[in-house]
Amino acid sequence: MSLVSLARLSAPVVAPVAAAAAAFALLAGPGPAAAAPTGEATRVLAISVDGLNVEALERLGHEGAPNFHRLIEEGASTLNARTEREQTITLPNHTGMLTGRRIAKDLNGHGVTWNDDRPRATVQKGAGHPVASVFSVVHRAGGTTALFSTKTKFSLFNRSWDTAIDRFRVDEHQRALVRSARRDLVEHRRDFTFLHMSLPDQAGHEYGFMSDSYVDAVRLTDVLLGRVLATIESDPALAEDLVVILTADHGGDGPDHSDARRIENYRVPFLAWGASVPAGDLYALNPDYVNPGDGRPTYAGPQPVRNADVANLATDLLGLGAVPGSELDAAQDLDVR
Repeated sequence: MSLVSLARLSAPVVAPVAAAAAAFALLAGPGPAAAAPTGEATRVLAISVDGLNVEALERLGHEGAPNFHRLIEEGASTLNARTEREQTITLPNHTGMLTGRRIAKDLNGHGVTWNDDRPRATVQKGAGHPVASVFSVVHRAGGTTALFSTKTKFSLFNRSWDTAIDRFRVDEHQRALVRSARRDLVEHRRDFTFLHMSLPDQAGHEYGFMSDSYVDAVRLTDVLLGRVLATIESDPALAEDLVVILTADHGGDGPDHSDARRIENYRVPFLAWGASVPAGDLYALNPDYVNPGDGRPTYAGPQPVRNADVANLATDLLGLGAVPGSELDAAQDLDVR
């Protein structure tokens, strides 16, 4: 399927005690004035490309996906990161990205195991206890945040941290959503922005992951990514201050991505690019992290880079402490500088 015929995919579719106490304080509101983010990178843009199988990037190469490959070549990157171990589906993995927690609530995880719109649900109800996020950490420090998503079920996050997300927008039209995010990056000095794009996931469910139509959807997503990068480079403040972190919630192959035992589903990219980020393999830059090869490690022992490292990498770049109650990269030792 051509990029032109893919346009319809862009259109709307119907579609432990101290830690808990600290987290509750964050959820309760801004509290006393706190220092604003102080890291060398004064802004972070986290991008999740829903359903991005790294094999598609390899098939397209630099010519077919120049912007993804630019991030790979110019930034600190790996195409062999891991999802949450328990599940390879959208909401559980995005909740991990925002909280730095595993899924299993009986092991201090975030407890989000569902993947549909539940109008009364919150992350806190799923976990059975207060859960902080990168949004609440940034907000308590006096910073501002935004969340842009192409799926209505992301309203879960706005309900969970409603006072900590300064702008929340859902638009199932991919290009319109990216345009809104680009405008917001330029017009507002937000410290943390989360942008969710889902063309690959949509095409994968409709035509099959790694089908020609799916690969074309990744190609079109690369075009949208290019527009984001152009916006960053055209604004001196963004070009100087902002770091992009890009990952995915899961991969996919064939009709589905829900089998967490399949490498096509649990292997994802993790790319960091922007102000002062060196070029290089992320595992070479971080010898404390272990490249898992084809394996699917548990949360015990040396860890691979995971998509849920987004939360504490972002707070680290902003000069803030780890998300209270988090586990993944809680030491903030994943370095991209």
